[in-house]
Amino acid sequence: MSRSNTVPLPRWVLAGAAAGALFLLLPLAAVAAEVNWAEFIPLVTSESSLAALSLSLRTAAASTLLCVLLGVPLALVLARARFPGKRLVRSLVLLPLVLPPVVGGIALLYTFGRQGLLGGALEAMGVQVAFSTAAVVLAQTFVALPFLVLTLEGALRTAGTRYEAVAATLGARPWTVLRRVTVPLVLPGLASGAVLSFARCLGEFGATLAFAGSLQGVTRTLPLEIYLQREADADAAVALSLVLVLVAVVVVGLSYRSAPARSADTRSAGGRSATAGAAD
Repeated sequence: MSRSNTVPLPRWVLAGAAAGALFLLLPLAAVAAEVNWAEFIPLVTSESSLAALSLSLRTAAASTLLCVLLGVPLALVLARARFPGKRLVRSLVLLPLVLPPVVGGIALLYTFGRQGLLGGALEAMGVQVAFSTAAVVLAQTFVALPFLVLTLEGALRTAGTRYEAVAATLGARPWTVLRRVTVPLVLPGLASGAVLSFARCLGEFGATLAFAGSLQGVTRTLPLEIYLQREADADAAVALSLVLVLVAVVVVGLSYRSAPARSADTRSAGGRSATAGAAD
């Protein structure tokens, strides 16, 4: 029988944890308490609400895919490569974490807008980005990308380079090492980063409003719909807020429920992957 080596925590730590949990959960409970349950279904199934929810889910999925495509190479470079100015590059990559989202939206507007840095060239090619669904995807990607990079870089540093070095010593090429060893080792971290990015995309408001506007069915995501309904119909705003909370809880909960199993399977397969990678 195995014995737990966990050291009991001081009572003040438990009290602080309870206070922190209450601080996070009480506002959510307050939202649930204010919901007009008698009208909940009609409120959340109105045409504008369904359009906003559908747009949020579609753009968040597209933005998460874009985060993966851009964030995986960024995280690999920051975790594995050595070059001058690396700390500065990392700081710039993570900058959207501390920037007000509306500042990010303005920056995107002056980059891709009609009079922006790239907007003129895009307009000449017949491409209009600002105030379109593509603008929503770009705004969400801008604010969510650092979450994936930070999570995946941490996973890469934790995994170390031992198995990669073994595979390279056995003759595996860099692409083979990446595909057969590195990615399987950090897959749980990549999944967690993607989920965090998806959840952040769902909740994005400021950058979307500044760069994409609020056009129903085109750029009005669920957070924007909640903001508009807050003045026109408070019951609808509360009901939609609860829907957004529930969607976020389901997304994050499903990911972290399977994360421990993925992590254990990945660690046990690390040695096999290093050896098999040399055969390619």
